Amino acid sequence: MEIKDLNPRKGDDTYRIGDSDDLVMMESIGAIPSGGVCLQNHGIIIFCTEGRAQFEYDGATIQIKKNDLFLYMVHSVACNFMASSDFNCKQIWFVRSELWDIDIYKAISVADMSQLKLHPVVHLTDDEVKLFTTYFQLLCDRMKSSTSFELAPDIIRSLLGTMLLELLSIMRRNAAHKIEQDLQEEPNSSLHKKRIIDNFIKLVEKSDGRIRRVDEFANQLCITPKYLSTILKEVMNRRPSTYIQLYTMKAIERRLRFTDMTMQEIANDLNFPNASFFGKYCKEHLGMTPLEYRIKYHKRK
Repeated sequence: MEIKDLNPRKGDDTYRIGDSDDLVMMESIGAIPSGGVCLQNHGIIIFCTEGRAQFEYDGATIQIKKNDLFLYMVHSVACNFMASSDFNCKQIWFVRSELWDIDIYKAISVADMSQLKLHPVVHLTDDEVKLFTTYFQLLCDRMKSSTSFELAPDIIRSLLGTMLLELLSIMRRNAAHKIEQDLQEEPNSSLHKKRIIDNFIKLVEKSDGRIRRVDEFANQLCITPKYLSTILKEVMNRRPSTYIQLYTMKAIERRLRFTDMTMQEIANDLNFPNASFFGKYCKEHLGMTPLEYRIKYHKRK
C-alpha cells in the first residue's frame, strides 16, 4: 500500500495566516483520504461534527463519532478509512514550530505524550462541545481577517494555545479515569510493560537530547534493547528511536530558538561528534540547516 504525505488543502472553508501551511483551519471536511497517509510535518486536531468514521492508526483501530476529538501525531500512519455518508468534521493542521510559538511545550508532560499516543480520541460533553465550537469559530473568524489588523497572528496563536490547554485538561481527566480502570482490569504483566515505557520516556526527556542510543537507555532500565523495542512496538506501536528523535529535536529547537549558542557549542552540548554532523542531522529532521532555522525562528531572551 502506498503511504502518502499530504499538505493542507486550499479553497473554500479553509483559512491560514497569509500563504503559510504552518497553521491551517478547515471548517467542513466530509471527504476522507484513500490509501494510507503519514504526515511528515503536521499534527492534526479533528473535531467530528456529524456521522462516524473508522480507520487504522499506527496499527490500532480507531473509531470516531459525533462530538469526538481525535489528535493525529506527526509521523503516524493512518489507513483503511471508512466513514458514514453523513460524516463531517472540522480540522486544525499545525507544524511543530507553531507549538513553540504558542508556548504549549511548557504545559505538556511525559505522561501527556504517552496518553495521547495510547488514547488519541476524546469524547466531549455537551458543554465541552459548545466550548470547542466557540473556539473553532473564533479561530476561523480571526483567520478570515488576519490581513486586516497588525496583531492578528498573535491573537490567533493565543486563541489556539488556550484551546489546546482546555483540551489538555480534558485529556488528563480522561487519563486519570483510564488509569483507574487499568489498575482494576489489566494483568500485572501489561501494567509492568507500561511502567517500563513510562520510565523510558522519562529518561529520554531527562537526557535532553544528549543520549541517542537505544542500548544506553535499555541499560539504565536494566533490560535488553530488544525487549525495550518489543514492548514499545506492542503497547505504543512505536520504535524507541521515534521518541529519542522527538526529544532530540525538541532540545535542538529550544537552543536554536531561545539561546545565542553557536552551532559548535550546541553540537558539543548535545554530544554530536562535530558541527558538520550536527548540521546534517538538522537538515535531515528539520528540513533546513541549523543556521536557516535560527534565522527563521530565533527569539532573543
